[in-house]
Amino acid sequence: MSSYREADLLPLSALQHLLFCERQCALIHLEQIWVENRLTAEGRAMHERVDRGGRESRREDRVAYALRLRSMKLGLIGKADVVEFHREGNNWIPFPVEYKRGKPKIDDIDRVQLCAQAMCLEEMLSQPVPEGALFYGTNCRRENVAFDEGIRRTTEQAAVRLHQLIKSGRTPPAVYAPKCDSCSLVQQCLPQSAGRGKDVAVYLKRMINS
Repeated sequence: MSSYREADLLPLSALQHLLFCERQCALIHLEQIWVENRLTAEGRAMHERVDRGGRESRREDRVAYALRLRSMKLGLIGKADVVEFHREGNNWIPFPVEYKRGKPKIDDIDRVQLCAQAMCLEEMLSQPVPEGALFYGTNCRRENVAFDEGIRRTTEQAAVRLHQLIKSGRTPPAVYAPKCDSCSLVQQCLPQSAGRGKDVAVYLKRMINS
């Protein structure tokens, strides 16, 4: 994988927007559109509690909050909610923990974001990061995630696709799916009214005559 320049680095959090919906990702990161709803507000409140930064030590662990991350190979920059450093002999093994307001998902969106954090840590610290965890607010439980070859490959592909999308400067057309109902940008996107295959002029005329 080639290395990116500093000026090319993109927000690590954009990976989650991309995998949820490429149009949403473009609206946020190309058109700079952001609207908060209850779900995003709850997620922001959860992250604010761990985004204050700082460190602490425990008997066998060290913990860093809001740790800044960067990967020139992935072309990403961001921060980890929490990175625990677990002591194994004379070594301290990084263990990223990402906080989520909802519940575990059946897809890999959250795991990809966490894996990207791990890959940033590996590049920054020059040591393996074999696993991490997702903490979900709904059930207040951790879900351990092993960073195997499959999730690493998916993460690398997502990073490449993110750079392609941003470099293109084009926002994909709207396509309605059930997940659109939970998106905070649904009123700006109008997926049910301006979807693929529908002429914008026809849509505007219908709106005027309604």
